[in-house]
Amino acid sequence: MATQPNVVLILADDLGFSDVGCYGGEISTPNIDAIAASGVRFAQFYNTARCSPSRASLLTGLHPHQTGIGILTNDDRPRGYPGTLNDRCLTAAEILGAAGYATGLVGKWHLASDMVNPNDAWPTRRGFGYFYGTLTGCGSYFQPGTLTRNEVNIEDEPVDRHDYYYTDAISDEAAGFIRGHATEENPFFLYVAYTAPHWPLHARAEDIERYRGRFAKGWDELRQERMRRLREAGILADEAALSERDPTQPAWDQEQEPQWQLRRMEAYAAQVDRMDQGIGRVLRALSESGVRDDTVVIFLSDNGASPETLPLIDKDTFGHRGDIFRATTRDGRQVRLGNEPHTVPGPEDTYASYGRAWANLSNTPFRFYKRWLHEGGISTPFAASWPAGGFAVGSVCRTAYQLTDVLPTILEITGVGVPADYPGRRPRPLEGRSMLPALRGRHTDDGTLYWEHTGNAAVRHGRWKLVREYPGAWELYDMATDRSELDDVAERHPDVVAELNTLWERWARRVGVIAWEVTVDVYRDRGLSDAHAAG
Repeated sequence: MATQPNVVLILADDLGFSDVGCYGGEISTPNIDAIAASGVRFAQFYNTARCSPSRASLLTGLHPHQTGIGILTNDDRPRGYPGTLNDRCLTAAEILGAAGYATGLVGKWHLASDMVNPNDAWPTRRGFGYFYGTLTGCGSYFQPGTLTRNEVNIEDEPVDRHDYYYTDAISDEAAGFIRGHATEENPFFLYVAYTAPHWPLHARAEDIERYRGRFAKGWDELRQERMRRLREAGILADEAALSERDPTQPAWDQEQEPQWQLRRMEAYAAQVDRMDQGIGRVLRALSESGVRDDTVVIFLSDNGASPETLPLIDKDTFGHRGDIFRATTRDGRQVRLGNEPHTVPGPEDTYASYGRAWANLSNTPFRFYKRWLHEGGISTPFAASWPAGGFAVGSVCRTAYQLTDVLPTILEITGVGVPADYPGRRPRPLEGRSMLPALRGRHTDDGTLYWEHTGNAAVRHGRWKLVREYPGAWELYDMATDRSELDDVAERHPDVVAELNTLWERWARRVGVIAWEVTVDVYRDRGLSDAHAAG
């Protein structure tokens, strides 16, 4: 048996801050809640607001711009980002694998611009000894595009499997990996990257049925209830107030299509529920293999809830993305693309999202969403458990951390150092710091945290957070009293604005942030819109 701890890193996709039970949500997530109960929850953990950049930062301990993934996986060279992992970063799998760990990835990759030809940015070329999953960013849960095992395309495998559902396949592969490696001499690192609950709203009928009526009170009352539970759980204290409902959305009692809206949220909840069921199978595999005590399990989400309306950009462009949109079902029926009240989401022949009002609920109590750097875009549930590791079990950590801190934490836990020399590579030093002291209940000071995405920008230093929505002016919030960013005090503290702006500009130059205007011009030169530039 291994003497070093195993690591299981579980990532959800587009999950809101307050969706899971241990963060105040109505969705049944007993297995995620069990990770939290046996470990530590973080009240102020931050991602980078978008799929690919978050994954790049999570796996490398660098800011996404340093890895080549500044926006998504479009290749915008020579002026923009390459949209693919570069050779100046090492993944957790490369580092741990070099130290003798068995390494596996099941689920979503989304870190390579070329998803057809195996290349140096594919999982198998970045340290993962086993890969089962998708190279693209999203797609059908019943027949996922770019489905790959190691380096072989297996998109046809689900065609004749009428019981196939991607979330279940990820869970089963993860459990199988654990059972196959738990008895080996070497420890293992397993990265489980679900696509749930990212659109489309594909869910099993029995899972949807469990949520009939669960959200009937509507988003206004449910946001208030979630806020109360967040306070009771100690996740939020006086520094956060409930923001107003998104002003673009109607009050629940004014909603014109309440039954359709309820079905959208029921399908979304069903996706989360099925993911949690799968996480339960992963945890059982650890326990039944006798390695749960010696395994670090981490759970988080890649960005805040998504307000995106389908189809993105326009129907013709979206419809030609064969990797993410299947025009027909496995039995030949036409797939209905778009958010329309006559289309009830859930089945394979639909392709829809749950909308801005429900995303506003998912991000309770914060404003904004995925892609923004206000709290609603970057705040994630984060729970970590290691029974044998001396964690402060049942506690809530209030120190602010971000994705660059995950890899340093894993390396300190496992006792593995970053190789001083990696053949043919010149890796950058890690940007983050270990969270292990905080996980063990010791007081740690907040560091200085930085973000940039599609022109949106933010820096957090101590109690202050400077943030802007492109192309707007800087806003300043006191996180000690106003976590929900309701009172912009920039005009009252111009000295703080100037100081933090200087910090941010210095950081942006150092990590290679490309001005958003440059990327926009790249797409305009191609005859495409700003929306295409944003992905």
